[in-house]
Amino acid sequence: MKEGKEYYAHETAVIDEGAIIGKGTKIWHFSHIMTGCEIGENCNIGQNVVVSPGVKLGRNVKVQNNVSIYTGVICEDDVFLGPSMVFTNVVNPRSNVNRRGQYVQTIVKRGASIGANATIVCGHDIGEFAFIGAGAVVTKEVPPYALVVGNPAKHVGWMSEFGHRLHFDADGLAQCPESGEKYRLENGRVSKIA
Repeated sequence: MKEGKEYYAHETAVIDEGAIIGKGTKIWHFSHIMTGCEIGENCNIGQNVVVSPGVKLGRNVKVQNNVSIYTGVICEDDVFLGPSMVFTNVVNPRSNVNRRGQYVQTIVKRGASIGANATIVCGHDIGEFAFIGAGAVVTKEVPPYALVVGNPAKHVGWMSEFGHRLHFDADGLAQCPESGEKYRLENGRVSKIA
């Protein structure tokens, strides 16, 4: 623990003054937490991670090794960011053109998972409990519970909140094999049945 703090940071982590870090969060080797970002409670920030100014991470966000979370990204509670996945924040970057005031926002909604080496092109929100396959390149909005894979990412199915593929019957109903929770597919959207 850093002295007087309610979170753990490895001695090689760099935490800039003005970063807000929630209780119980762990920050590992060689990560850089920049001023003006907000990290919620009980997050896990892996090795070699950068969290830029203005980034907001909710509670229980898991960031695996080698992820850069750039200004403009907001992750709600319980988001999983896989190893070496990539966010962008400028649509048309050029080395000789300063576009610092043109960052495009991307919101990753509650419970979504983004697989290893996936790329999220800025401005395309990821819906609640969506699942982005490893190596996918997201170039459009992803609906809640959707499973997308490939380059460019294509919608190939639906996932439960426990991370299992859902198989809908003729009535548009499916059940998660692990939790037993039931889901309805209607008009191209999935919702959990209470």
